[in-house]
Parts: sequence; C-alpha cells; structure tokens
Amino acid sequence: MKNKRNGKHEKRIKKLAVACTLCAVILTVSTYAWFIGMRTVNVSGFDVNIATTESLYLSLNGEDWDYTVNINEENITTAGYDGNTNKWSDLIPMSSVGKINAASSRLTMFEKGSFTASPGGYRIMASQVQNSGPEEANGYVAFDLFIKNLSGNEYYSYLADPAQNEEAIYLTPESQVIVSDAGADADKTGIENSVRIAFAQIGRVVATTGADANADDYDDQIAEITGISCAGGGNVTSICTRDATIWEPNDTDHVDNAINWYATACKKRTGADITDEGSFGAACDPITNGTFYPTYAVSGVIDETDQVDNYDGTEYNGWTNSISPTAADGKLVNVDTFTDTEKNLKGTERPEFMYLAPNSITKVRVYIYLEGQDVDNYDFASLGRQITINFGFTKERFDGEDVGHTDPELPDDVQSVREVDYTATGAVTNIVPDTVTFDADVFSVPREVMEFTFEDDGTAKKATYTTPTVGDPDGEWQITDVDAGP
Repeated sequence: MKNKRNGKHEKRIKKLAVACTLCAVILTVSTYAWFIGMRTVNVSGFDVNIATTESLYLSLNGEDWDYTVNINEENITTAGYDGNTNKWSDLIPMSSVGKINAASSRLTMFEKGSFTASPGGYRIMASQVQNSGPEEANGYVAFDLFIKNLSGNEYYSYLADPAQNEEAIYLTPESQVIVSDAGADADKTGIENSVRIAFAQIGRVVATTGADANADDYDDQIAEITGISCAGGGNVTSICTRDATIWEPNDTDHVDNAINWYATACKKRTGADITDEGSFGAACDPITNGTFYPTYAVSGVIDETDQVDNYDGTEYNGWTNSISPTAADGKLVNVDTFTDTEKNLKGTERPEFMYLAPNSITKVRVYIYLEGQDVDNYDFASLGRQITINFGFTKERFDGEDVGHTDPELPDDVQSVREVDYTATGAVTNIVPDTVTFDADVFSVPREVMEFTFEDDGTAKKATYTTPTVGDPDGEWQITDVDAGP
C-alpha cells in the first residue's frame, strides 16, 4: 500500500536531508581541557536521531533503511552490523586535521604525549592515537553511518571532481551545539565551543547493492556494503583521499573565562628555545567574543625537539615556525573547518558541506570529540553542564527567506509523518505505538516508526514499512493479519 503524501508536510520535510539530535550530559564536576590536566569529560544519555527526505535514506547496518535511525550509548554496538567497530567513550580532548588513515579506514587523531607550562603558554608533545587495531581508542564517540542517495539513475564508480558528478549537501541553519540549563548551577564555561563533529567518507557502492532480499547473493551484497573500506576493489569505490568534513560550531563564541585564561597565559614568542624566558615578551593580542580565530590543529607527532607551544600561530603569540600550510609538512596546521559562520550564510553565499554521488550508498565514519587546540579549551571548561547538539543536512541551497517564499509553513511543533491509506471494515482501536493516529481512512505515522499494530473491528493487524529501493524510492507499507505473519 503506497504512501499518501501530504503536500504541506512534504514542503517542510524536503528542507531536511538529515536532521540529527545529540544530547550529552557532562558528569564530572571539573574538566581540565586539552593537554593541561586531561581529566575525563564523562558523557551519557548521548542520543543520535536522524531523519531524511524521500530521496535519501539512512542505515546503521547497511541492510535496514529508513528516513530515521537512532544511536546512543545503549545501542551503539547492537544497532550496527555484525563486526562493527562503533565506539562509545568518555570524551577527552583530541586534535585532528581531518586526514583519513587509508590502512585502517579511520580518522587520524592526536592526543597528549606531554604538556607542561612554558614562560608564555604550554609546550606540546603529542602522539598519534592508536586506533588502527581491532577497536577505536578511548576518548571520543565513533560510529558508521550508511547514506543511500537515490536521486538519479547513473552511478559513477570512479572518483572525479565532486563538482562534476556528485550532489552538494548543506548543513541546515538550525544546526547548533549549546549548553542547556540542566546540570550544575554555574555559568556556562564554554566547553560547547570546542566540540567537533567529523564526517569521514570512506567509500561507496551502487545503491542497488543489497536491494533484493530474495537474491541468492543477498548476504554477500550486505557484507559488501558494511565492508566498504579505503582499500576499495571489486564494486567499492574508495573516497578516503578527501579529507573529513569537520564541523566547528560556535566558532565566534568565547566566554569570559576562556578569554581571561588566554590573556593570562599567552605571551608573544620571539625565540626558538621554548624553555627560555627570553623567548617570550609582552602579552599576546587579545581575543574578543564575536570574532573567529583559527584552530592550529596537530597534524603530526610532536616531540621535545620540535619546540611547539600551544599558542603558536599568527593570531596568537605570533610565532609561525611551528605552522605549516599542509598537513604533510608541519606539526600544526590551520585546519579548514566548516564553521557556524559559513552555515549561517544566505542564498548563493551558502557553501557546500559535503558531496554524495547519485544512485549510491556511501559509508561515513562519524566522530564526535573535543578539539584540544581550540582557543576555548582551557582549564575548568566544564562544570557539570549538559551539552545538546542538533544538526541536519539538506539538499536545498536556499530556504524560504532566500527566495521570498510566502506560502504558509507548518507550525514548529508539527512532526513529519508518513500518511498511509487504509479502508477499515470496522472501528480501528488499540493502536501501538500511540504516536500513530487514524482518521478518515488514513494512518498518520511518525517517520521514525517502522512498524505498528492495531485492531480493525476486533481483528489484530500489523503494519510494516518495507525498505525503499531505486525502483520504489518511496517504499511501501504492508498490512497483514497478525496471525498471518509479517
């Protein structure tokens, strides 16, 4: 039974290709950020809820596809495919420029090797995170997300200029990372300003892979999807050569405590010997709230001979000997993040967030971490606050305001639903879950609901949503008697 679409609903739904909500509760009383003390930021209640439009579908296991998926601490492993390497961990500060390790198909990250006070800041020694083995390391959240893009029929198996054969995806203006009023009764301390979310595209296959559950090689096709890696080969196109897209929320927000910490610790650097007081002079130029400052992220192993200070950089202590224009050559690199400032640009100025090939399934490794080299990462950056992260993707470059759209919009409290025609023989009762409603021969089903039960004139029924395919991009509902099976 095909979906009955409601035009007003679709206008609102089409704005979002992916909508995602994450909630993190900071449990520790005091957090020492970056390398300074490296105490753990404990995280729990971290839910990921994602919703899509009719041409873009999501999966955590490469087999079950829908407009929505949910992942959290409890199901981060079980919701994935057999053999997944999803990881839930307490958050500790890391640093990354978005490079993908082709040998492990994972994000290259760096952590504290040593950190000690210098006369004008802090000397950094950093080691590469050992996450190339069977499991990810501790200190961040990581999981596989599969995105099926069904627009277009042509599949481009080769890797070319994304502008030539891929579709642009945009970050929605509503995306945000904030600290809520829950938690300790203390002023906001800016920990939300150093959160990073990295989207590492690993590889892709044609969207028809695994579409036919009756095929003799169905299990092999699902294994091909979940086994996508940087190695490529067979029907898999590796796309690990492109850097991960790193979203930097709150790029211009700096709380007073972070500003004061920086003003006290940072001194202008003029000499190579990081232990010599003569290598540092007057206070650094001030930072101000409302202004963007770059992140000089760690791009390689740093040892004691490298003489790197955490405030090195043109905008901070003025020392540039530690900075390189490319990740391959230097210890610190001005990483090109996607900022909230870019997210909020309007009309034709709105930049692309990432690209997806048409008629494809792309494996994306998602990382959530704290960027230690962010200027907002300082001691006492968290005092038991609750961090909430909301983000979404859209294929729409323009919103209604950009083009002067005047048609009425749905109220904010109206959730997107699938509407399903059903001619009842009697009274429809006992609908489970109760978020599903029935009126005038139409079920209204929230998009996160894949299955519901009800009684029609006393007969038990079950409705199940079948997986969308290229030939049937809308999917369909099957309604059967409970005794008759699915």
